[in-house]
Amino acid sequence: MLVRGGWYAREVRRSAIDHWQHLGTSTRRTAEVRRSWLGKQERWQVWRPLDPAPADVTACHLSASTVERWLDQAGQTAKAGVAEQLVGVASSGQVATDGLWARLGGGTKRVVLALVDTVTGVVWPPVVVAGEGTAAAWATLFTRAEQAGLIVRELRGLASDGATGLESSRRQALPWVSHQRCVFHLWRGLRGELANAAATAATAAAEVGKAAARRVAKQTRRTLIDLIRGVYDAPTEAEAQAALARLAAHALGQALADLVVLHLDAARYYRCGYNQGLGRASPEWLWRDFRLRSSHGRNHGTEQRLERAALLWAIHHNFEPAQARSERKRKYRHPGQAPLAIAGLPPGDSS
Repeated sequence: MLVRGGWYAREVRRSAIDHWQHLGTSTRRTAEVRRSWLGKQERWQVWRPLDPAPADVTACHLSASTVERWLDQAGQTAKAGVAEQLVGVASSGQVATDGLWARLGGGTKRVVLALVDTVTGVVWPPVVVAGEGTAAAWATLFTRAEQAGLIVRELRGLASDGATGLESSRRQALPWVSHQRCVFHLWRGLRGELANAAATAATAAAEVGKAAARRVAKQTRRTLIDLIRGVYDAPTEAEAQAALARLAAHALGQALADLVVLHLDAARYYRCGYNQGLGRASPEWLWRDFRLRSSHGRNHGTEQRLERAALLWAIHHNFEPAQARSERKRKYRHPGQAPLAIAGLPPGDSS
């Protein structure tokens, strides 16, 4: 079926968009594969080397810029439908948010902010902002989610990497929401002090010999890591406080204990009954597929086109079922189900 005003059938457009979304390739490679199939050229000659080369008159000339235009047109449709896009989709009240920086044309940098339900995996429509250090930037994200159908007053927990602008926005607009700090980012903040403690232990053992000093440093680091893990992973508050006391009692653990206690409450909100289902890490996994797109957004050129691409990606994510079969290094909580299905609205044959 031809599209009015276009050279290519609707099926070609849909297959190109699906190829870019589902396989996570660049628009250049998407156009190359589509040309190969349509004109039996380029990659087709690799797949079927005995076939004769096609005549120039039958060659396909689909370009990456055409695919980008189709994607942008789909993104415009997605942006026009943001209002009430997810009305009726159940929310667990436990969400997580993260940002992905992208370099656009002329060296401009922008960040894509996304909000995801940690129980169902539904992604609310993302926004593109200049930075993530202001409360206004994060307020824009929650405003868009509310426009799409999120009932903000029902939120109970929020997990993030601790962006200062997000915490400021939460205090102003969502004071009843618990802000869970990403445990992996908290661990990252302890690396310097762990290195200092290991170096101090190695210096004290230097008289015995270099090999012995290295062993002492390694053992000290391992012991401190186990003590810290006991604090973060403790099932109850009493056990966490006891583990913290053991860490502080270690000869080289007081400085680490002082750092851990700063965000101890924020690291353990996921244990509360009020926040059942809240993850303890920021959803960096969310960008696993988006990172494959066009060199972190560089090919999108402008802020508006980047946002439209992000909106299109979010819709694809919500409709796309998780892999039905687990892998050796990756497990799926809801194999074979799309986020919308987990939320109680299976998409069925919709696309």
